[in-house]
Amino acid sequence: MSGPRPGPDPLTAVSLLLLVGVAVLLLVPLLGGPLPSPYLVVGLLLARLVVQILRAQRRPELKRPAAWAFDLLLIGLLLWVAANRG
Repeated sequence: MSGPRPGPDPLTAVSLLLLVGVAVLLLVPLLGGPLPSPYLVVGLLLARLVVQILRAQRRPELKRPAAWAFDLLLIGLLLWVAANRG
C-alpha cells in the first residue's frame, strides 16, 4: 500500500484558487447575476500571473512565456473594455 498522495505546493494551490475565483466571477452573469467589475477580474488575473512567474523561478520547467503573453493580452483586453464601458 502506498501512503497518502502529496497535495500541490502552496503556490500551485494559490494559482488554482485564483483561477477558480475568476471562473466563478465569469460564471455568475451566466446564471443571472450581476456583471463583475473588470478591474476585479484583472486584479485576480494579475495576481495569478505573478504566482505563475514565482513558480517558474522555483521550477524552470514551468516557464511558459506564451501562456504569460496570452494572460497579458487578456488583461489588456479587459482593461480596454473597462475603459470604454462608461
